[in-house]
Amino acid sequence: MKELFAAGNTGSCPLPISKYNTVQLGHGSGGKMMNDLISNLFIRIFDNPALNQMNDQAELQVNGSRLAFSTDSFVVDPLFFPGGDIGDLAVNGTVNDVAMSGAKPLFLSTGFIIEEGFSLGDLEKIVESMQRAACKAGIAIVTGDTKVVNKGSADKIFINTAGIGLIEHDFTLGAKKIQPSDAIILSGTIADHGITILSQREGLAFEAPVESDTAALHELIAKILAAGGAAVRAMRDPTRGGLASALNEYAEVANVGIRIAEERIPLNKAVAGACEMLGIDPLHVANEGKLITIVAREKAGAVLAAMRKHPLGEKAAIIGDTTKDDPGLVTLRTKFNTWRIVDMLVGEQLPRIC
Repeated sequence: MKELFAAGNTGSCPLPISKYNTVQLGHGSGGKMMNDLISNLFIRIFDNPALNQMNDQAELQVNGSRLAFSTDSFVVDPLFFPGGDIGDLAVNGTVNDVAMSGAKPLFLSTGFIIEEGFSLGDLEKIVESMQRAACKAGIAIVTGDTKVVNKGSADKIFINTAGIGLIEHDFTLGAKKIQPSDAIILSGTIADHGITILSQREGLAFEAPVESDTAALHELIAKILAAGGAAVRAMRDPTRGGLASALNEYAEVANVGIRIAEERIPLNKAVAGACEMLGIDPLHVANEGKLITIVAREKAGAVLAAMRKHPLGEKAAIIGDTTKDDPGLVTLRTKFNTWRIVDMLVGEQLPRIC
């Protein structure tokens, strides 16, 4: 396959998190501020080999077995939206974080923080949605916790999920495995979830309906690994911060340049129109049912073909390459054949997106 394009901190003191003395919304955006907060506070203090891999999950060795372990919290507003709700979002999000290691998700825990006065009918709908999502993913929710706080101390309901999966393959996935001249494959259209949440929150209507892409991706990942094996370098779901943040994290950790082509990035027409109307870059918008995989070039065609045979990968596309040039930098070739830098999101574009 021809290439698409022709072309660490060593100090003794941690960098400051920001100029702020208090936590800002931008610290949860999935962009630069959040990356700084995680790196310069949590990673610095919790420092350990499993955490320092900086993947969507921790890989753990227990009695000769390789386990993947991950946790996530969900505070999305509104709770119910086209394509899903906070319940299936909480299940699918953690299933995906576990599965990005190539693990088979097995079990979930869940914790509920519920505001006094919250509707029991809505709570039942959310719990039923979680059970349907778990059954569809072939996993069990095996333990949990419930806390109720005074009215005004939380906004309706927050959910935490943690998941454990079994890694049965014998190779390692992660950003540090990425090499120059690898292919970058995106599983489908971007920005669907973020635009759906924004439209519901702000009462916006578009010519064509938009809905969240929330979905469990573990079966698609199994297809990817079966087709690519050890040629699969890394996988990640571009949630908060969108495609731009995920690619920048890859470029930084792997110390490679990344080049992508705008015309190759799948984007629904209604979502593209909404982004243009609102002045939002779709590369920065959250996704909940898409993944990026970096694959050695010689296996990229086989992996792409396998992905397109799965319902969640029908619109998969090779969107770019890694390169030894411009390490740490992500650039995009526009439809006008010019180039621009794609940076991480700065600040908070849309709070409480997941």
